Amino acid sequence: MKQPPYTVKSIIPSEIPVAEMHNYLRASVAPRPIALVSSVSADGEIALSSFSFFNVFSANPPVLIFSPTRRVRDNSTKHTLENVKKTRECVINVVTEDIVQQASLSSTEFEKGINEFEKAGFHEVKSDLVAPPRVLESKVSFECKVKEILELGTDAGAGSLVVCEVVKMHIHGEVLGDDGRICTERMKLVARMGENWYSKAFGDALFEISKPLHTLGAGFDKLPREIRESEILTGNDLAKLANIEAIPPGVYSRDVHDHARAKQLLNNCRIHDAWQALIR
Repeated sequence: MKQPPYTVKSIIPSEIPVAEMHNYLRASVAPRPIALVSSVSADGEIALSSFSFFNVFSANPPVLIFSPTRRVRDNSTKHTLENVKKTRECVINVVTEDIVQQASLSSTEFEKGINEFEKAGFHEVKSDLVAPPRVLESKVSFECKVKEILELGTDAGAGSLVVCEVVKMHIHGEVLGDDGRICTERMKLVARMGENWYSKAFGDALFEISKPLHTLGAGFDKLPREIRESEILTGNDLAKLANIEAIPPGVYSRDVHDHARAKQLLNNCRIHDAWQALIR
C-alpha cells in the first residue's frame, strides 16, 4: 500500500482536554451550514442564536437537526435549548453573507430575557404555525415543531440533537429562478469553519460534479496503468476520468506533457478531450 508523504498525528479524545478536541472537530468537519434559530420561552421571552452543528436529514417528513452544545468552560446550557425543551417549537433561519455579522452578534451570551433580535438589529416576522418569529432578513426560514431532543451527554461539550420537523417554509422571491427553484448563486450562503473562520458558498467557490446516478462509472480499477500511476494527475483528476461508462480504447501515453494537457482540460470540464489527450 502506498504510504502518505507526511507524518500523521493520531488522537484519542479521552486523552486530551475537551476544548482541544472541540477545536479539532470544528476545524476538520467543515464547512458547516449555519442555523439561526429563534425560539420562545414558556414565559413568552424571545431568543435568537446561531448554531453550526446543523443540517438536513430527511425530506419526507422534512427534518432538520441542530445541536446546541453545553458550554465547555462551565457546562451550562443555552437559552435556545431550554426554550425548545419547554415549548417544542422553533424557527430555523438560514444565514447568508449579508447577515452573517448580525447572526454572529446574536450569539453573544446575553442574559436570559434579552431579545437578540433587538441586539443584532434583526426584524421579527410573525410565524404562521409556531410561536417563535421568523427573521425578516433571512432568505429562507423554516417553521418547525420539535419532534425529539436527544441528549448525547451531561458533561461539558456534550451536544443535544434537536430534531425538528418543518411544518412551513418561507423563501424570499429574490433567490428564486425562473423555474421556481432556489438559485444557488443568488443565495450567497456562508458556512462555519474552525476557530473564527467562515467560508463563502458562492462565486468562484462554487463548482459542479456530475453525480454517477444515471450512468455506471467505470471506476479507478478500470483506468489504464499509464494513467492510474500518473505523477501529474491527482485523485480528483482520476475520478473525473473514471466517471464514464466505458474507457476509450487506445494506447495511452505516460508523457508528463500529455498528462499536464489532460489535467488542464479536466479543469475546464472537458472530459472527452482529456481522454483524447492521453491517447497516443
